[in-house]
Amino acid sequence: LSFVLILLTTLFNRNTQYKMAPAVMRLIAFTPILASAWVAPSNTRAKTSALGMSADEFTVGILGDLHMDPRKMEDYQTGKAQWDPIFAEAKATHGNVALCSLGDLGESKSIRPEETSELFAGTTECHELAADFLGSFGVPYEVIGGNHDLEGLDEFETDAENLELFLKAHGKPTPQFCREIAEKTLLVGLSSTVFRDAEYTSHEVTVDDAQMEWFENLVKEKPSSEGWKIFVFTHAPPNGSGLRVLQENHVVNGCCWLNHSNDLKCRKFIELVREHRCIKGWFSGHFHLGQDYQDSITFPTIDPKDGPYPNRGSCVFVQTSVMRGGTSRDGRQQSRLLRGNKDGFEVCTVDHQKDGAIRVDATIKYSDCNHEVGVYAHEDEAYEHDQYFKVYAPSAGDELHPPDDGFRDYDEAGNIMVGGVDYDTVAWWRMTCGRVLGLLNGMLIEYDRSTLAPLGLVVGADELVGKKVAVINSGLDADSCMIVDDEEGMEGIECAGEIEEREQAVVMFNEDGEVVVVQPNEDGSYWRKIVRNKMVRMKEVRRIKAAKSFAMDALNREEEPDVVSSWGPYTTTSGTAKKTGVAGLTAPAAK
Repeated sequence: LSFVLILLTTLFNRNTQYKMAPAVMRLIAFTPILASAWVAPSNTRAKTSALGMSADEFTVGILGDLHMDPRKMEDYQTGKAQWDPIFAEAKATHGNVALCSLGDLGESKSIRPEETSELFAGTTECHELAADFLGSFGVPYEVIGGNHDLEGLDEFETDAENLELFLKAHGKPTPQFCREIAEKTLLVGLSSTVFRDAEYTSHEVTVDDAQMEWFENLVKEKPSSEGWKIFVFTHAPPNGSGLRVLQENHVVNGCCWLNHSNDLKCRKFIELVREHRCIKGWFSGHFHLGQDYQDSITFPTIDPKDGPYPNRGSCVFVQTSVMRGGTSRDGRQQSRLLRGNKDGFEVCTVDHQKDGAIRVDATIKYSDCNHEVGVYAHEDEAYEHDQYFKVYAPSAGDELHPPDDGFRDYDEAGNIMVGGVDYDTVAWWRMTCGRVLGLLNGMLIEYDRSTLAPLGLVVGADELVGKKVAVINSGLDADSCMIVDDEEGMEGIECAGEIEEREQAVVMFNEDGEVVVVQPNEDGSYWRKIVRNKMVRMKEVRRIKAAKSFAMDALNREEEPDVVSSWGPYTTTSGTAKKTGVAGLTAPAAK
């Protein structure tokens, strides 16, 4: 017993953020309470030792979306056993070791469907199970919240209550974290803290204003000129990362990027990356995609012969896969291994389907405090369905490269005639207001005006394929003002030529004389925030269920009737509210 207490005391003194299983945590009973995220003081971790441990070397294990299910623990036990020798070697070599979980800790389903419909994700039981698992690796762990980690809807009334449980279960003083893993090398994490209160889809990964302010201050206070290096961990990647995404899921639903639905906040992260070259790496999960694609890792710069400058600061963006087979979208089961020192770092794959084999995916060497050189270590190993997972992104070009072949410019009349649309049509253009629209897979998509990353669905293929698209003048005055190109991150806009800002209309039409005007949203954007807050949708489903039951009783019917819903707020350009029906749905079809 004395030996055990001495050992626990030693571990406690070495690192006050050491995360262990709750049983051990209860013996130590230590939970620091601070106003901001905790950074390990220099005296809590020896920088060198008699064993020759190096102050600049470090090893970090990174786990993607766990979605733990207590009924299906085999893959987690196998994965943990594969990590054990990796961490043991790192501890013996240099001692600067940590584990980071990228969130979405529990299965978003009932684990006892015969007893309850309560979702497992976000519950006390979920977070305690995850804390036990993450604490069993024998190294300090950090965790950030994903879009499912506050989903304990039946147990907690508010996001604040659910977040409090999340922090308590994992011994976190704040949603964000900052850990000095090696000399002047920080691991920094930002959590999603909104679910019930989401303005649109609850599965948007939302970093709140307080965390954003904290993060901006941190990168300002740790400049690359003083030798600082920062590795960031978030559940979803930031807009502008260039990582492979799922258009049929996260893009069209508005939950692809951090703070996706807010134009300025969504772009803020890449602006910080461009400005602060202390940010060297950014790891994310969310998409449940494997690590065998080259665009699961993107570099801050590329050889000019390979294309335009990507403008990603000094940061390498890295996608992380999943550990459990049932949660993978492409069959892979993989984690990330980050190994580094003062000269650079390696991004590796730990392949859980190959007995934990380690594969070096990319090597990054620092050429100075603001620049580095990255090299892919293997060719793309994607499956034949590679293109299904890859979303085309427009390229505006630069001083050495023209825009890509999909770019459509204005004709002499100031219009754009895109022509007929099918599933193979690829085209994009800039509206005079600066918004960017394009066609892909039969859909009209909006792209970010700076990064040209996909933002969301404007018109679906069901409505668009077979029609023609045009952009035409619609205002009284076409000579109002000019778009300027001196805004931070707007490099490349001049490739589309000088465009006068004027009122325009995006029009869909066919040879039968059917014409549809695609109206912008009130904020000027075009992509449709179709998927709403999950709490709202759950209530709507209950209303529909109640309406079916009521109708069966009131109409004395044994079969369930067809029930449709109507929504507001806008169905017409009329200035007088006379009709609310939707033709062909809640009202007779228009003739």
